[in-house]
Amino acid sequence: MDELSNLGVKRKLETSNDAPLEESKKILIENDTNTSSNIDTEKQEYFNGVEISKLTKRQLKKYNKMLKWQETKKLKRANERIKTKRKKIEAKLNNIDLGPSRKQLKRSTMANSSCKISVVIDLSFDDLMISKDLGKVIKQILRVYTDNRRAKAPMQLYLTSFEGKAKEEMGKHHGYEYWDINFCEDEYLKIFPKEKLIYLSSESDNVINELEDDKVYIIGGLVDHNSHKGICYKKAVEQGISHGQLPIGEYFKLKHRKVFTINQVFEILLRVSEGKTFKEAFETTLPKRINMQPTQNEIQETKLIEVEINK
Repeated sequence: MDELSNLGVKRKLETSNDAPLEESKKILIENDTNTSSNIDTEKQEYFNGVEISKLTKRQLKKYNKMLKWQETKKLKRANERIKTKRKKIEAKLNNIDLGPSRKQLKRSTMANSSCKISVVIDLSFDDLMISKDLGKVIKQILRVYTDNRRAKAPMQLYLTSFEGKAKEEMGKHHGYEYWDINFCEDEYLKIFPKEKLIYLSSESDNVINELEDDKVYIIGGLVDHNSHKGICYKKAVEQGISHGQLPIGEYFKLKHRKVFTINQVFEILLRVSEGKTFKEAFETTLPKRINMQPTQNEIQETKLIEVEINK
């Protein structure tokens, strides 16, 4: 039976390899009338609120680029669908795991998750960032959302102070309102009991060695290139809430400040919530270009383990 099923899959793959371009052209031709009519309409009217006849050279270049993209968009999307189909067939042939299916992702929600640890991304710093850096914050949040959606037990994720510039920037991603995230215009102090809050900051003297289910861990939603050093720690002190840093200094020596991106901090928390140690989470999450040298204590502990094994 296995040989027969493999033969069937191979035939499907051969068929999909035969004429992907022709298949995508058929899809394009079916929609050609609608596409051309849309393009003609835009040619006669405006581009970004400016009459076509009054466009500058730079605007005209962008306009022509947009027209070219519209002409090829449907063909490209048809090719992408064919590539996805081929990828699935090849994965089935070679027993490659492509990750959770859409059905699995729909079932894997925060409400159904066994993990009740809450993580807040504090978006109250949008006035301290230029639009480019605010855009980076939102991109990092997209990665956080992706990681949480693909987790077997998603963490309880909140965006607080979600208003103003941050909300406008997020609005560029259509349909975000339906994402499995708790979007809150209020600050975290109005949502959670004060005694449950822990603001993560590399300036804190308190080291977090384990995650607690009833605590809420706050990540500062800020990309500042060291322009506002210690601002999250100062905010926690001023508000009278607990603060702490991740225990990377227990295992590794770093030549620079222990400041990581929003998505890196979240992924470390997520991996620990899944059962990994903090050390394992640091090793799998942080990029290899970060020069992490083991601490003296870590070296001694490793030697002791080796001695015990040799006995």
